[in-house]
Amino acid sequence: MTEAWAMVEDGVVAESHGAAGLVPWWSFTKTVLAAAALVLIRRGVVNLDEPVPGRPYTLRQLLQHRAGLADYGGFPAYHEAVARRDEPWPVTDLLARVDADRLRYAPGEGWDYSNIGYLVVRQMIEAVTGEGIDDALKRLVLHPSGIAGARVATKPHDLAEVSMGDASTYHPAWVYHGLLVGSVPDAALLLDRLMRGELLPAETRKVMQEPFLLPGLVQDRPWKQPGYGLGVMVGETTGNLRVAGHTGGGPGSTIAVYHRLDGRRPSRSAAFFSTRGDQARTEEKAFGLLKG
Repeated sequence: MTEAWAMVEDGVVAESHGAAGLVPWWSFTKTVLAAAALVLIRRGVVNLDEPVPGRPYTLRQLLQHRAGLADYGGFPAYHEAVARRDEPWPVTDLLARVDADRLRYAPGEGWDYSNIGYLVVRQMIEAVTGEGIDDALKRLVLHPSGIAGARVATKPHDLAEVSMGDASTYHPAWVYHGLLVGSVPDAALLLDRLMRGELLPAETRKVMQEPFLLPGLVQDRPWKQPGYGLGVMVGETTGNLRVAGHTGGGPGSTIAVYHRLDGRRPSRSAAFFSTRGDQARTEEKAFGLLKG
């Protein structure tokens, strides 16, 4: 088993362990996609609350998982194909298989986690920038935030030097919104800079962190009051911390990247990665670093 973690205090890596190499950021990629979309909104290129061209939902609803779209994460044939090491399906095939054009509820009237929603966000970013998602995220978010070592993996050879646990043959294109890989300290630094830095102005960060409160608890996870903002999980933990960030998991590993929102000094962000594959434990470890 491989584990690595890093803690950032007042913008500086204060603690790290086993964190020199690259790891998959899994759904922390959603936070970076949301940040890129918010940069484009700030520049007047896209609008948060107008319908996405040709679609019945808004960008805000996509970023908050409230667009009514299905998710391939609960589609058995998807997991079976990944387990067989099949080549990833073309996007059009994926969308047809999950009947993606049929909304599960009217936009804004429900909440369901949707990787397909973030595929639409990726497609929007690529369309308005004229760039592939790797170049777009580097230009809009990563490089302005001082993160030089993270990148989007698209082929199996892109994971050759990435800690993948027992999923060494995984094809990253199975993550249809894109799979960022980077170091654990860079994940913590990036979130810290998104939550406190100049890339997103204070009013935008406030909107990003405003949660839609989820009904009930996240089963067997260390959340007292879970919610979801724009590309970030936001809420109160069972350890009485208010946090924003994201947990991610895929074959072979999990990662949790969070920032403490209570305003106490020092400010603190943390990332914890494990090839144990237990999201609840990974979150508990990250929250423990935040609590100190």
